[in-house]
Amino acid sequence: MVGCGPAGAELARLLAQAGLAVWLVDQLADLSQAAFSSAALPLAALERFSLPASLVASRWQGWQLLGPGEAVRRWQGDQTLGVVLDFGALRQWLAGEAQAWGARLELGCRALEQRQVPDRISTLLRWRDGQQRWIKSRWVVDATGQARSLLGEPPATAGPLVTGLGVEWLVAVSADQEQRWRGQLSFLLGTDWLPQGYGWVFPMQSGQLKVGVCRLQDPKRPQPPLGPLLQSILGRCGLAGAQVLDRHGGLIRSTIARQEPHRRGRLIGLGDAVSTANLLGGEGIRHALLSARVLAPQLLAALAPGTQDRAAAQGLDAYPGQLRRALGWRWGLSGRLARRTWLGLNSPAADRRLERLLAGLEQHKQAEDLSALLFDYRFERYGFRALPYLLGLR
Repeated sequence: MVGCGPAGAELARLLAQAGLAVWLVDQLADLSQAAFSSAALPLAALERFSLPASLVASRWQGWQLLGPGEAVRRWQGDQTLGVVLDFGALRQWLAGEAQAWGARLELGCRALEQRQVPDRISTLLRWRDGQQRWIKSRWVVDATGQARSLLGEPPATAGPLVTGLGVEWLVAVSADQEQRWRGQLSFLLGTDWLPQGYGWVFPMQSGQLKVGVCRLQDPKRPQPPLGPLLQSILGRCGLAGAQVLDRHGGLIRSTIARQEPHRRGRLIGLGDAVSTANLLGGEGIRHALLSARVLAPQLLAALAPGTQDRAAAQGLDAYPGQLRRALGWRWGLSGRLARRTWLGLNSPAADRRLERLLAGLEQHKQAEDLSALLFDYRFERYGFRALPYLLGLR
């Protein structure tokens, strides 16, 4: 298993629980490093994946949308709707669970290449001290995220990779600064906040906030650095002078249709390596965990005693279709909406179009309805008001 993010570590845990010998490797020397993820989840996901309360940094009951312009819209629920996780703690917990079931964990270790023979696959690993070693196994899973370190770039026939670049800061704030943002997920929308993207302010542990920006990249337009934009957003949000505790960032690269190959021989892609990061809200954790849950039984069947290689390969051929069904038919629609909304958010006309959509959403006063739209992609709850926007008719 190459990559100890939520997808790789969860799959390692499931396979180790079933008694398989699993190597889990990651290039990071410390899994708390490079913890780039907004890590907001609906409450149902916490229960579905049996994640402990110790991973929860905060809980939220509502939504706050700022913009376009000076507009402020709020939806507040009567009970907890979701959580914001400590992403570094999540990775460490999943890896620890895998180890507890017998998986071997190697940190500071990078997979360089792989070679396949009829009944095995060899992977070249290199440690930080320069040591290199070829490891033979029955299967290798590429869970290296958007880098696709072993699987490689999808072919052109799978459609273009849409790229989002994000920067996020963890800041320490006073009680007065924190009050406005506590208990809700806040998004910053419109070209005056960030062209071709959006910003966010999420509550974390007491006295801490996550402030971030994500922009879909468009080589046809200027792409100014995100750091200064984030600094400006801090000032506009009343957080100027807040101590920055951590800076991190990263890329999201996904195809819209998810038609890329999920397997090359004994090498299998998982999580973001097969475009499970959703571009609408830059969300990846739930879908990465789901991809592990889908692949685990297929790999267990392939590794069952007496299973012939041809039968194992045929079983794994069903994995892409099963993952598409698990993600649901709304997935492609959410990708189209993301591309249209964020890449097209570059003019006053685009702001007005977004304003009309948000005005339609505002007619639904329940915070649960907005959660169903943004987490479950249930666009039909908004009926014909949203449909013309989704289809690009206005």
